[in-house]
Amino acid sequence: MTTMRFFVIGSWTEGMLHFQKLRPFIVSYEKATIRGQVYRLPAGFPVIVQEGDDEIVGQLVELKHDDALVALMDAFHGVHASDPAKGLHKRETIQIQKSSGDSEEAQIYIYNPKKLTAKAQKIAGTVWQDLMKLEPPMSEQLTERQKLYVMKLGAAKGRDIIPIDDLTLYRELMKLELIVDKGRRLALSSLGKEVYNHLI
Repeated sequence: MTTMRFFVIGSWTEGMLHFQKLRPFIVSYEKATIRGQVYRLPAGFPVIVQEGDDEIVGQLVELKHDDALVALMDAFHGVHASDPAKGLHKRETIQIQKSSGDSEEAQIYIYNPKKLTAKAQKIAGTVWQDLMKLEPPMSEQLTERQKLYVMKLGAAKGRDIIPIDDLTLYRELMKLELIVDKGRRLALSSLGKEVYNHLI
C-alpha cells in the first residue's frame, strides 16, 4: 500500500474536526516536531510559517495515498498550484523529528507570510493546543443560528442574495466581523470565509 505523510497542527490533529474527516485514510499517527513559527489567526486556528526556529509540536499522520484527498486538502488550504506565492498556503516536503528521535520526510502546509494580518498573534509552537482549549476557535463559539447563516452565505453562488430578516443576528455577525454589507446583498468577510471553511 502506498502512503503519504503529513505534519499537522490545529484542526487536523487527533480529536479535532478535520482529523475525524481524515480518519478513513489514516494508517498511523504520532507526535512529531519541526522548527519554524506558529501564528494564531483571528479565527482562532494556528498556522505554520517558515520564519523563526521555534520548536513546533504537532503530529505526523500517515495516510493511504489518495490524489482526490490531496486535492481536497490543497483546496482547503488555498494552495495556488500555478503560482504558490499567490496562495494562502504552499505544500512542501520537510524533515520532521519523530517522538522516537528518528528523522523523516513529511509534507506540510506552510502559511504565506504575506497573508498574515496585524491581528494574527505569534505564539510558541508548544502552546497552540492549550490556547485552543482556553480560547476555542470562532467556529466553535458561534450560536447555531449564526453558524446556519454563515453556512448559507458561504454556499451562495455568484451574486445570490441571502436575506437576513433578524436584525439582532445581522448586528451580531457585523460585530464579529464575519459579514460585510455590500448594499443590496451581504457577503462573508475574509474572516467569515475562514470560519466558513472550518464549518463545512
